[in-house]
Amino acid sequence: MYERDGRIGRITLNRPEVMNAIDGDLPQELAEAVMRADRDREVHVMVLSGAGKAFCAGYDLGEYAESAGPNAGVQEMPWDPMQDYQFMWANTQAFMSLFRAMKPVICKVHGFAVAGGSDIALCADLTIMSDEARIGYMPARVWGCPTTAMWVYRLGPEKAKRMMFTGDKITGREAAEMGLVLKSVPEDQLDAEVEGLAARMASVPINQLAMQKMVINQAMEATINQTQRLATVFDGITRHSPEGLNFKARAEEIGWKEAVRERDTGSFDWTGNRPFEPEG
Repeated sequence: MYERDGRIGRITLNRPEVMNAIDGDLPQELAEAVMRADRDREVHVMVLSGAGKAFCAGYDLGEYAESAGPNAGVQEMPWDPMQDYQFMWANTQAFMSLFRAMKPVICKVHGFAVAGGSDIALCADLTIMSDEARIGYMPARVWGCPTTAMWVYRLGPEKAKRMMFTGDKITGREAAEMGLVLKSVPEDQLDAEVEGLAARMASVPINQLAMQKMVINQAMEATINQTQRLATVFDGITRHSPEGLNFKARAEEIGWKEAVRERDTGSFDWTGNRPFEPEG
């Protein structure tokens, strides 16, 4: 959803009934809203947020994991890697419209920005979270590789590995301390913090904002395309690996919420497709 408010273009992820989970339409709708704001000569800065209880809970696993049979995210075997790549690369580039837009984007995160939702939040120029909001890429445990690869560009290799090797979720406060996001504030101060920064930026001429963003992004663009292509290929592999297929079968069997709980707590052996046996 897009609207202009003076010099601010407001973009809202608007599937609150599923915590703005990503379906087949959301990525392109996001890119179209970014394009509208970028073309509007009255808009100086964009503010991206999510309707309802969270910013974005990631891909809609009810659609992609729990539903029986093949879908856009999981093909029948043998699978076609290039078909999967085409699907996920389009989504990745839609998320990257935030990064590549001429005008700066502030992302406001409350509730959750997890899995594919973290991809979206980290493509923004500046991300501000509430202290107790959660961000993480839990599919790093099984069934995903962050296709935008923005974790390493924001954190550096060691801290990015810490997040990807565990799939942990961290609070906004921890994310700010780690340097993943600009800052975190108490939830009742989140709106005011974002609005104050947006108003300050909106007082700068568009051409000045665009030049500063272009210069800073250039430092990342030398490698980001190659990194994202590799990550997008690997994301498809994770969903079609033996462990990835076991995860989907488990989600079909017991529902995606319980399958995710087993994945995120480490209580299931996806290689053997069985619960971990207690030791002793």
